[in-house]
Amino acid sequence: MADKPVRADKATAVSELTDNFRNSAATVLTEYRGLTVKQITELRRSLGQETKYSVSKNTLAKRAATDAGIEGLDALFTGPTALAFISGDPVEAAKGLRAFAKANPVLKIKGGVFEGKPLTADEVNKLADLESREVLLAKLAGAMKGNLSKAAATFQAPLSQAVRLVDALRAEREKDGSAEAA
Repeated sequence: MADKPVRADKATAVSELTDNFRNSAATVLTEYRGLTVKQITELRRSLGQETKYSVSKNTLAKRAATDAGIEGLDALFTGPTALAFISGDPVEAAKGLRAFAKANPVLKIKGGVFEGKPLTADEVNKLADLESREVLLAKLAGAMKGNLSKAAATFQAPLSQAVRLVDALRAEREKDGSAEAA
C-alpha cells in the first residue's frame, strides 16, 4: 500500500517548522493546556522578538524535527504542544519561559533542544539558571584584565627591584664617601 499523499498545507507547515528547528539556537517545548489566548499573547510579548512561540500539531512538529535531524524529542510530543524557537540568547528565553511558568503554573516546560541535542525540562531550567551571555563575557573580560595586570606587575617587579638595589648601592657609596671626606 502506498503512503497517503501529503496535503499541500501540511507540507508547507512541516517545511516552515523544519526551517525554524534548523535556524534556531535552541527550541523549548511547552504544554500550554489551560492558558488563555490573552496569556499566550502575553507570553509571546515577554519572550521578545528573538523568540517565536507557536502552537503546532504534534505529528507535524515531530516530522519537522526528524527532517531537521533532531532526534530524541518524540516522547515530548504528547498533549497540546507549543514550541519556542529561540534565535537570540537561549539563556534569556529560558529565563523568560521559567518566569512565566512560575506566574502561570498551567504552562509546563517539557524539554527542548540546544545545539542539536535534546534537553529535559530540568536541563532547560538549569539553562535558565545561567547568567546572560553579556554578563559571562563581562566576567571573562574582567578576569583576563586582572591576569594581564598581574603579568605586567610581574614583568615590572625585577626592573623596579634592580632600580631599588642600584639606589641603595648609590646611597651606600655616598655615605661611605662622606665618611671618608670627614
